[in-house]
Amino acid sequence: MTVLPDTGYTPTAEDRASLDAWFADYDARSAERDIERMADMAVFPLNLVSDDSAGNGRTAQWDREQFVTTMKHVMGDGPEDITFESARTPVFLAPSMAVVFTDCTMTTGEHTRQLRYADILVRRNGTWAFQTMLQSGWGDNL
Repeated sequence: MTVLPDTGYTPTAEDRASLDAWFADYDARSAERDIERMADMAVFPLNLVSDDSAGNGRTAQWDREQFVTTMKHVMGDGPEDITFESARTPVFLAPSMAVVFTDCTMTTGEHTRQLRYADILVRRNGTWAFQTMLQSGWGDNL
């Protein structure tokens, strides 16, 4: 069992439900390779944090065009379906800020990949959007 840190804010049922709904929508867009709609769900410039093959931490900021171009390349446009099975652990810092840790199994055709990453999301005017993506192994591409 994961013990969450005491951030001083206890999320409401609505906080969690709205975040879960946002991720369900994002996962559906990802499965459909609807990169433009995925980009609609972000705040730009988008912060990225990773590490490179030499073990050094790397960061970048992408605009919408860079996000769309990179995600089209990463996700491809093949005919095979993409499915995601994710377990998420959100840590709410406030009603409008959350750090979400995800353990995910992504399957494309016959290939399965385990992913572990974190996102920082902000809620503006009642709608969540991701603003920072953290995942190991992508630094050489930033």
